[in-house]
Amino acid sequence: MRVMPGFRAFGPEELHFVSSFKAGEIVAEAGTTILAEGKHSENLYTLLSGWAFRYKLLPDGRRQILNYLLPGDLLGLQGSIIGEMEHSVEALSPLVLCVFQRSRLDELFANHPGLGFDVTWLAASEERMLDEHLLSLGRRTAMERAAYLIAFLHQRAVSVGGSLAKTLYLPINQQHVADTLGLSIVHTNKTLRKLADRQLIRWLDRACEVLDVEGLMRLADWDGLPAHKRPLI
Repeated sequence: MRVMPGFRAFGPEELHFVSSFKAGEIVAEAGTTILAEGKHSENLYTLLSGWAFRYKLLPDGRRQILNYLLPGDLLGLQGSIIGEMEHSVEALSPLVLCVFQRSRLDELFANHPGLGFDVTWLAASEERMLDEHLLSLGRRTAMERAAYLIAFLHQRAVSVGGSLAKTLYLPINQQHVADTLGLSIVHTNKTLRKLADRQLIRWLDRACEVLDVEGLMRLADWDGLPAHKRPLI
């Protein structure tokens, strides 16, 4: 198993276990529901390539996007621990998932404490990101929220081996931004136009082109993600 750029390397015993832990790979197209709220997840997944997002729905169909998933992120851990998914996951782009046997998760924690720590690290990292998102939703203006979200996604993409160039394309549309920031689509459109007028982004049909990530970070008053190698299960 080859470790992707931006991730820590496995030890020999860890590599052997993860290789045996793996049950296969699946490919999904954009728009595919990977995990559904209220359902039991039989498997645990690692996102190998592509993008996805976690979300919840209100009874009337309104959607709140909770976070975005990039290569190296775990999917289905909540279902593995609690027994029932309390959110859904949808593919944002074509993606490849590594499938793991949920029944062997106890073995991972019991016999491979380093990998167990990695799983805990990933869960704690997700919690930290959600803290930042909640702060943004509660205290930033609409334009600051949008600037933070785009800068955050840009840095996450770079941190897992995405383009290191100044210009980077994010596979999101304006509805995704609206559902993440809790804004109407009209307000979102006006907000993104202001960022475009400042030459920070260029909005395309199905993607956002990031022109000036440093400018977005300054506008959001955000220092960025800490620099470290992420674990990969």
